[in-house]
Amino acid sequence: MATGNNRSTRAKKTMTKKAQQKRKITVIAIEVVCLILLLGVVFVWSYVGKINFNSFNEEEAGINNDLTDEGLAYLEGYTNVAFFGIDSRSSGNYSGAQSDTIMIASINNETKEVKLISVYRDTYLNTGHDVYGKANSAYAKGGPEAAVQMLNANLDLNITEYVCVDFVALVEVIDALGGIEIDITHREAEIVNSMLFELEDIMDEKYDLIWYGGYQTLNGAQATSYARIRNTEGNDFKRTSRQRIVLEAMLNKAKTADVSTLAEICKVVFDDISTSLELNEILDLAKDVRSYTIASTSGFPFEMTTTNVPGSGDTVVPISLENNVSMLYAYFFNAEGYVPSETVQFMSDYIIEVTGVTADTSAINTDKYNDTAGQEGTVFD
Repeated sequence: MATGNNRSTRAKKTMTKKAQQKRKITVIAIEVVCLILLLGVVFVWSYVGKINFNSFNEEEAGINNDLTDEGLAYLEGYTNVAFFGIDSRSSGNYSGAQSDTIMIASINNETKEVKLISVYRDTYLNTGHDVYGKANSAYAKGGPEAAVQMLNANLDLNITEYVCVDFVALVEVIDALGGIEIDITHREAEIVNSMLFELEDIMDEKYDLIWYGGYQTLNGAQATSYARIRNTEGNDFKRTSRQRIVLEAMLNKAKTADVSTLAEICKVVFDDISTSLELNEILDLAKDVRSYTIASTSGFPFEMTTTNVPGSGDTVVPISLENNVSMLYAYFFNAEGYVPSETVQFMSDYIIEVTGVTADTSAINTDKYNDTAGQEGTVFD
């Protein structure tokens, strides 16, 4: 009997270990697949019935009601969309999971330039109902509506559109594109190979190893592993850089792909998408597919530090939230000197009080990780 119990215990431990490994996979498909959506994948209407539509109005989006006329004027002429990569192992199931990837795309409606911000998932913010914690917990509490409300409330934005996907689509989309070209370092290649073994165990599929560093074509599994790397210098800040590098590589490949390839991407991806975008909005974006360009990318907060916050653990803390929102307006909308709403100012003061992080706190310099537009690899190594 004791032997049987030991076997059962070992089996449970093995299952638990595999479950933990699955949870480790970074959900970054949102940063790749969804920009393809924004860029108007042709033939999307042929498969639109598969998309899980879930729209909400401005009130439900939690837009701050004390935004000044000046702030509202800055927002005009831009379409702001939230992207969430959900930590879910059940394909297409978006309930109850955390958003491991949070990104905001601000599209200049006139120039078609896209600026991308990765909101660090561990950023200490108001996650809803005046409960403060890591930004990625908002989605788990209340789905896309709560996550969008969190972004609008903390950042003085007017987001009413979002797209969510899980990680499964990423490998398939990159493979459908014929792989993507990345300039990978020798050290990154070594880490990718170690992660491929993990992927094989999780996905029950054999993947090719990378035998050398340098500029080369990575398949879906290799590129996914590359974008997961976070145990080098730069940690999570550099990981978001790799995600954006993969994003742009996929974008460039998608913009030159033929119709049949793009149609195949639609087939592969749209089963796994949840979005607020209506069909006519997708089609409106589609007509300008090759006009969109990534002008620049960055991480948010721009100025921040990391510290242990009671109840939240190790977190990223803005220096200060008010200052960072002003910088966000300057970055997205060329709005120098923007004064955030009283709502943001109140939350900013509260974060200072709880964390002890003030304007005098030394900031972590992430400049070399921020703008990856035009980069084909981590050339800042």
